[in-house]
Amino acid sequence: MPAPHLSLPPTDRVLSPLTGWTRAHWEALADRQLEALVPYATPGFAQYRLPGRASWSGVVSDGLEGFARSFLLASFRIAGAGGDVDPRLVERYAQGLTTGTDRGRGAGLDGEAWPELTNCSQQMVEAASIAIGLHETRPWIWDKLDSRVQERIVDWFSGFVGGRTWDNNWRLFQVVSEQFLASVGAPYSQEDIDGGLDRIEDWYVGGGWYTDGDGRNFDYYIGWAMHLYPLLWARMAGPDGDGGRTKVYRERLSQFLTTYPHFFGGDGAPVHQGRSLTYRFAATAPVWMGALADCTPLEPGLTRRLASGTARHFVERGVPDERGLLPLGWYGTFLPTTQAYSGPASPYWASKGFLGLLLPADHPVWTEREAQLPVEKSEQYTALPAPGWLLHGTPHDGIVRLINHGSDHNPLEGPATDDPHYAKLAYSTATAPESAPHAWQRTVDNHVALVAKDGTPSRRRRIHPISCEGRVASSRHDAQLPGFDEEFPIESTTVLHGPWEIRVHRVRAPEGVTVREGGYAVADESSVHAERGPGWALTRTESGVTSAVVALHGWDEESGVAREVEANAYGPHSATPYLRSTGHPGGSGVHVTLAVLTRDVVHPQALRESISCVADPGDGGQVRITFPDGGTVTV
Repeated sequence: MPAPHLSLPPTDRVLSPLTGWTRAHWEALADRQLEALVPYATPGFAQYRLPGRASWSGVVSDGLEGFARSFLLASFRIAGAGGDVDPRLVERYAQGLTTGTDRGRGAGLDGEAWPELTNCSQQMVEAASIAIGLHETRPWIWDKLDSRVQERIVDWFSGFVGGRTWDNNWRLFQVVSEQFLASVGAPYSQEDIDGGLDRIEDWYVGGGWYTDGDGRNFDYYIGWAMHLYPLLWARMAGPDGDGGRTKVYRERLSQFLTTYPHFFGGDGAPVHQGRSLTYRFAATAPVWMGALADCTPLEPGLTRRLASGTARHFVERGVPDERGLLPLGWYGTFLPTTQAYSGPASPYWASKGFLGLLLPADHPVWTEREAQLPVEKSEQYTALPAPGWLLHGTPHDGIVRLINHGSDHNPLEGPATDDPHYAKLAYSTATAPESAPHAWQRTVDNHVALVAKDGTPSRRRRIHPISCEGRVASSRHDAQLPGFDEEFPIESTTVLHGPWEIRVHRVRAPEGVTVREGGYAVADESSVHAERGPGWALTRTESGVTSAVVALHGWDEESGVAREVEANAYGPHSATPYLRSTGHPGGSGVHVTLAVLTRDVVHPQALRESISCVADPGDGGQVRITFPDGGTVTV
């Protein structure tokens, strides 16, 4: 049930048998968040300076962020209701626009004027939200502003013209902002707009997927940025000004949405992978945009079920909090989920998840009966070759798991780093990676590592995809160890079978190192139960989420459990089962692991005895696996 501080309408189990939510729930949730911000507004409502850790851009930029991102939410609420909202909502944002662009109101900590738009400044991000909000609320806000205020707003936006942004999704902030200038008859650069839209063509990799800039950058930004802004731009440009691009963007989003519902668990949780996860509801933005742009392959009831399920998932876990605010984190405050650019108002990009309010109340997404998610219907296996991912969902427990053989958030060449939200072998809707610095140094969960004699584990930095098809995917990464100039390749293959993952690792390592592999980290509010035996280990939360690893080939009998505190977004107590093989003889070898994440009761020793694994070192290291149901696979 939602926290008592959030008042929601009664559920409707006829229209929405799976979530109970209707449009009224979305409106109430939006209103609560907007009203909760008022105590944190500066006197002229140009900034919302929220409590919490400041971003690297500073308090003033963070205050602008609070205005811009909440204005996006307010604009969807105002426009979706045809202006029939509390007039104070319209007045607050009209006043904020007036004050924020008045340089006479002073700048810096003691003033309210917005920082000027300069190259690659955070203000560029926030300007795009303001541009979208102004476009969507034009009859109620822009058209009623004093002409002098309109001129000041244009002057502020003009900092984009001829400006430089970061070469990733930021190019689209310039596109929508300058298209807004064009829509109100102000000077703009068509070259900037065309240049940004042309640039994203370089990042389109097929199947509805983009990378976010050069490199293998795959995460939720593909949905809430790379697909979203081009179609929001098209709403501004209109059919006569889009140069035929809209048709392409609609087709790509349609392709993307064919598999996007497979990322969501039966409890509404999105797979916990990638950066900026504190935006939470924003993960639903592309499904709403599909309906808004009339290009979705999803039935209307599925669109609402997915979006409402996700919103309800967070609401039932205390988001927004007792103040009505969105904290920096996943459920409660948890800073390792955030980035240095995340400020107290950053979570309000969750506003994108309310895009559906622009659809009229009589639209089928609001009036048709909810439909089931893929994971609620049957066992699901989804191969996504573009990002190098496998998804598998199991209906009896509602868990979706993402197997990562392709996204590393690194440039294609040059130095590479690793990040807990990209480097792991697997992610899920029921777990989060151990992302606090003290745990990330040990990098146990969902990682196969060479561990040097001094205890230093190797990292999974740049991922080289090999294949991704059906229920099997492979990749390679090169492990580095202190004291060695050479790199040691590790080729990993994952085979899916129900809730099981068979992980085959072909490892080349120096003599004497330890090979270690961890399963999923599970977390809870209280302690996590753990068991281990020869060649297996498991951890289990009080709610019954179980993670287990079972040695099938190449491992010693040694196993263990790595416990952490305040390291995981899902709870303060977390634990990861792992296998370990010490004293590597040097050269090449094969290690095969069964990894399980489930809400079933798991008997590791029985699993170990029921799965046959035969590795043939004389045949290219081929591994033949036979499952209890008689199915076999060779990798």
